[in-house]
Amino acid sequence: MSTTSDSVSRSRPKTALLLGLGLVLFLILLALGTWQVQRLYWKEGLLQTIGQRTYSAPVPLAEVEKRFAASGDVDYTPVTASGTFLHQGERHFFATWEGQSGFDVFTPLHLEDGRFVLINRGFVPYDLKDAAKRPQSQGAGQVTVTGLARNPLPAKPSMMLPDNDPQKNIFYWKDRDAMAASAGLPAGAGLVPFFIDADATPNPGGLPVGGVTIIDLPNSHLQYAVTWYGLAAALAGVLIFTLRRPAKEE
Repeated sequence: MSTTSDSVSRSRPKTALLLGLGLVLFLILLALGTWQVQRLYWKEGLLQTIGQRTYSAPVPLAEVEKRFAASGDVDYTPVTASGTFLHQGERHFFATWEGQSGFDVFTPLHLEDGRFVLINRGFVPYDLKDAAKRPQSQGAGQVTVTGLARNPLPAKPSMMLPDNDPQKNIFYWKDRDAMAASAGLPAGAGLVPFFIDADATPNPGGLPVGGVTIIDLPNSHLQYAVTWYGLAAALAGVLIFTLRRPAKEE
């Protein structure tokens, strides 16, 4: 009888340690599940906002600038802007479109007030990066662009992305300031603080292919929340079973 009592006494510290670690892990799993629920509400609100914006009527550039100054967020807001393209300032963002690799062409649009805004005119195949191979795309004169405003990125979105190479005019992430600085804009020229992705209105010669904005925000937060809460429930069952075993053995 004493041997059994000694064995139980020795097992109690180990059991207490395991229960303590299990309780910490249980709380972590609950916190992760709750965080995913919060992210779910945030993502649903974001998707609703994007949906409302993309299906609204385009507004003048000046109005979108006011909204950006007030909130810092105009992503996917339909906008119109008029000016003249500075085609020699084309910047090329590495991209794919419908399974084909190539570049999105970002071209400075010279506004009537003297400032510039970078327009993503659309996609060109890899072997047509050189504008000399598609001269029809370099139309002159006043144009009006309709598209979606896009927020600038504050920094490189992932360390996995290569660094931009302005010397070769190849950008792997949309660094608005670096694009503008290497586009040959006049000294002291003002720059609109966001991009515009042009809509699918055909360009001269068919290139670039406009309307390349991808609005595809995955929303898997509910599945993640269920997973974390499910693991927490399973762990709770293990902890309850562990708590009941010593009492039965005693």
